[in-house]
Amino acid sequence: MKSIRKIIKIDEELCNGCGQCIPDCAEGSLAIIDGKARLVADKLCDGLGACLKTCPMGALTIVEREADEFDEEAVEEYLASKSGQQKPSAPAGLACGCPSSHLQTFAPQSPCQAANTPARQSPGTQSALSHWPIQIRLVPPHAPFLQNADLLVVADCTAVAVSGFQQKYLEGKKVMMGCPKFDDAEGYIQRFAEIIATCNLKSLTILIMEVPCCSAMTVIIRKAMEKAGKTVPVEQITISTRGEELSRITW
Repeated sequence: MKSIRKIIKIDEELCNGCGQCIPDCAEGSLAIIDGKARLVADKLCDGLGACLKTCPMGALTIVEREADEFDEEAVEEYLASKSGQQKPSAPAGLACGCPSSHLQTFAPQSPCQAANTPARQSPGTQSALSHWPIQIRLVPPHAPFLQNADLLVVADCTAVAVSGFQQKYLEGKKVMMGCPKFDDAEGYIQRFAEIIATCNLKSLTILIMEVPCCSAMTVIIRKAMEKAGKTVPVEQITISTRGEELSRITW
């Protein structure tokens, strides 16, 4: 049933698709679609405007218009369906059954193994990756390699932008990577909250690009810590689109 009520409005010309509004929508009514924030469905928006304060572009406003009534049951079903897609199953992998999600830990090479590296592989060029998977959506909070880890949370593009990415940032760390613009920010908050609460992380490094949408990764980690009720030493590193390191901050 429709009525005249308050509901969110998104100015697509102002929206830059950064996704910072999404974690603040407890109902999950916002999503990044085709590079812009969109309202998933009128009935999922309560019209209270909790998302307004984090939009850096001022693209969000509350208006009164004809819309479907806010439906709490629909919100619960929608959120349950989203969390259900990410719920881990047996420790060996995730519910999707995809081989790429099976947990693996790679032991470092012994001196003997290094000495027997095939000639086609130059010394010192072995991968610094110590585990699999690496995508945020595929790494379950119970993954054993996360325990007592120095965790590197990477925005996808940094690995392509930075020359020598592994040597500069990955060695000695466990890595999780994803896109804060196009992926499920609320799901990421929940996942990192569980990891922070249960894995006794020694440190957390966030590696992001200078583009506005990447700052959403920092928002995700901050909200995850709030949700977990626990803090971890954080270093945030920002990379330019030319692969140069622009800044390091700790919090």
